[in-house]
Amino acid sequence: MANILLIEDENHIAQGIILNLELQGHRVSHYISGKEGYESFFKDDYDLMILDLMLPEMTGEEVIQKIRESDPRLPILILSAKDEAKSKIKLFRLGTDDYLAKPFHLEEFLLRVDRLLQRSSWIERDKEDQKRFEFSDFWIDFTNRRGFGVDGEFDLTEQELKLLKYFTSRCGKIIQRAELLAEIGYNESSESRTLDNFIVRFRKYFEQNPKSPKLFINVRGVGYKFNFQK
Repeated sequence: MANILLIEDENHIAQGIILNLELQGHRVSHYISGKEGYESFFKDDYDLMILDLMLPEMTGEEVIQKIRESDPRLPILILSAKDEAKSKIKLFRLGTDDYLAKPFHLEEFLLRVDRLLQRSSWIERDKEDQKRFEFSDFWIDFTNRRGFGVDGEFDLTEQELKLLKYFTSRCGKIIQRAELLAEIGYNESSESRTLDNFIVRFRKYFEQNPKSPKLFINVRGVGYKFNFQK
């Protein structure tokens, strides 16, 4: 059973989400305003936050920014009527882990929730495996969700950790786009730019010259390669 924070001001959507999550055995705390939901975050230990963007008192974007200042680990799933690429890119940069546009299919929603919860618990269980990966002059700390790159230390989101884990476990190997997208729960045809946006961020973090990358290499027509040999 997971403890889930739901911040959604459309009651009919919220009640459907609560019903189906509780049928899955989860506990759901529901708040209508962004401010109340944000304040609740500090009063309980949540495993996942499901968040609308257009909220009274505090917007979803403001909630993400505030929460990421104190907790880089909590998985965050955005539900929003906004489906523009610019909006998604901004939210991922703020620290969102997943994004689902309204109206959404219930089964897809539940699968994304399960995937986020499984990945979150997998990060915790994986302590005996790859805790820290060092390459060039940089490192990734998978336990503490931190990285050290060109501009010093920084926090990593869960989605970034998933992809970096996948890349660093397959050093020097070509990885297909569909394979990488599946790792973070996306379909290649519907989210064609999602992976590219992550790669842009990784190059900004770890490449001395992001426009002429040496580590995160594009393999035309196939996918990407993490160009580092252990």
